[in-house]
Amino acid sequence: MRGKDNNPQKKGSSTASSTHITEQPMTWSNWYKHINWLNCTFILFVPLVGCICAYWTPLRLNTAIFAIVYYFNAGLGITAGYHRYWAHRCYKATLPLSIYLAAVGVSAGQGSIRWWSKGHRSHHRYTDTDKDPYSVKKGFWYSHIGWMVIHQNHKRIGRADVSDLDEDPVVIWQHKHYIKAAIFMTLVFPTLFCGLAWGDWRGGFVYGGILRVFFIQQATFCVNSLAHFIGEQPFDDRNSPRDHVLTALVTLGEGYHNFHHEFPSDYRNAIEWWQYDPTKWMIWIWKQLGLAYDLKQFRANEIEKGRVQQMQKKVDKMRSKIDWGIPLDQLPVMEWDEFIEASKKRALITIGGVVHDVTGFIKDHPGGKAFITSGVGKDATAIFNGGIYRHSNAAHNLLASMRVGIIRGGCEVEIWKGINAMAEGKGVESLAVGGPIRRSG
Repeated sequence: MRGKDNNPQKKGSSTASSTHITEQPMTWSNWYKHINWLNCTFILFVPLVGCICAYWTPLRLNTAIFAIVYYFNAGLGITAGYHRYWAHRCYKATLPLSIYLAAVGVSAGQGSIRWWSKGHRSHHRYTDTDKDPYSVKKGFWYSHIGWMVIHQNHKRIGRADVSDLDEDPVVIWQHKHYIKAAIFMTLVFPTLFCGLAWGDWRGGFVYGGILRVFFIQQATFCVNSLAHFIGEQPFDDRNSPRDHVLTALVTLGEGYHNFHHEFPSDYRNAIEWWQYDPTKWMIWIWKQLGLAYDLKQFRANEIEKGRVQQMQKKVDKMRSKIDWGIPLDQLPVMEWDEFIEASKKRALITIGGVVHDVTGFIKDHPGGKAFITSGVGKDATAIFNGGIYRHSNAAHNLLASMRVGIIRGGCEVEIWKGINAMAEGKGVESLAVGGPIRRSG
C-alpha cells in the first residue's frame, strides 16, 4: 500500500503555481507569463498596426485638424478630468462638465476614472516606494510603460481610498460600461466623424483613432517617468518629482510636477503667469462659464514657505562644503595673561573675545602693516568693527579662518557656541560684545 506522496518535484510545482508570477524570477521558460498581453495589445501592438497602416493612408488636412482638436479634448479629459477633478478633487464640476470630461477621458484609452484615480492616489501616497504602482525607483522605462506591460502583484500596491468616487454616478456608469465606451470613443467615433463629414473613413480610423490614442498615452506616461527624471525641485527634494517646461508642453501643463506633489489639491500645476498650463486656464474658463466652481488654491504664503525652505536646504548643502574656520566651541580657552604672553611670539589679536593669529597676513593686509600691528596683543574689536575701518563681509569670513582661541572672561564658551551659529548664519565671523575685554581674576 502506498503512503503519502513525498515527491519534492510535485511539491515544488505546487508551490510555484500558488506563488504570484511577480514573485518568480523571469526565465526563458516563463517570460511570457510575466507579460500583460492584454495591455500590450492596446498599448504596443495596435499602435504598431496604426503606424504600418499610416504608410498607405494619406493624411488629409481636415482629418489632421480633427485629430489635433480631438487629441486636445482627450488630453483635457485626463488632465482636467481624471487627474485634477476626480483624483485630487481640485475643483467641483457641474453635471454637464462631468459628463464631457468622462466622455473625452475615455477617448484617451487609459482605463476608467475609478481605476486611474485609485492608482494615482496610491502613487501620491507611496511615492518612490515599492507600494507606488509606477515607482520611478524601478527605472525610467518601468515608470513610463513597464508597469502596464508587465504583470503587477496588486496586493503589493499601496491602498487608496476611493469611496468618494464610488458615490459619483458618472464615475460608476463609466466604470461599468468602460469597454464599450472606450471602443466607441477611441475608434468608432473618429472613424464615423471623419467618414461622414468628408469621406475619410480610413484616415479617421488611423489618425483620429489609433495614432491619436497612442500619442496621448505616451504623453500621459511622461508624467510618470520624465517628470520624475528631468527638471528642478524648487519646493522639495525628498522625492523624485520635478518641474520642467518640456514635460509641461507634452502633457498640457502637467510638467510642473514638483509643485503638484507638494500641493496636490491646487487646481493649478503652474503658478506663474508665464508657465505653460492650458489645463489651468481651461478650468478657469469653465469657472467663468459657470461649469466649474470651488477652485482650490494653496495660500501664497504656504507656497513661499516651501520655496524658501528648499532654497535654505540648498544653501545649507553649499555651506557644508565651505571651510568656515575652526568652530568656536572647539577652540581652546585662553586666560588674558596667556594671550599677552603668546602675542610676544606671534601676532595675536582679540576681536569679540576670539583670538586670531594674523602673523601670516600682516604683509598682505590691504590697509598696510601699521594698523594691523597696532592691534597685536590687544582687544581690537572696536578697531575692526568700525573704529578705524568698517571691514567687509569678506574680511569677517577671512578672519574666521585665523581663529586660534577664546579669551576667558570676554564671553563664556557656552555663550559663544550659540553666537557661533548666529554669526555664521549671517555670514559674519564674530559679533562685538560691547565694552572692553576684562582680564580674568
